[in-house]
Amino acid sequence: QVQLVESGGGLVQPGGSLRLSCVASGIAFRFYDMGWYRQAPGKQRELVARITRDANTYYAVSVKDRFTISKDNAKNTVYLQMNSLKSEDTAVYYCNANKISGNYWGQGTQVTVSS
Repeated sequence: QVQLVESGGGLVQPGGSLRLSCVASGIAFRFYDMGWYRQAPGKQRELVARITRDANTYYAVSVKDRFTISKDNAKNTVYLQMNSLKSEDTAVYYCNANKISGNYWGQGTQVTVSS
């Protein structure tokens, strides 16, 4: 059974930082492209950052230079370090594991940026 479990969300003031974690089980983690997506109320889910099996990274323009995606294959974990947070970063953040043979989602973790 595949599970992706996110943690690390919460309430933070503008300009603050959070680190999200996603622990994967039931998949051969190192062979998957891992991504973080987010969905704000009334908006479509959007890609925030992705790290490939070869550790190449991609960022949405809106988060580039503020967010950093990384992974630890030994811990089956992908991280999203979020700095200089803005109110528009408020959303539910989802972890995604993807390769040709499968695409999996976590349950999401809420990030709220507000003073």
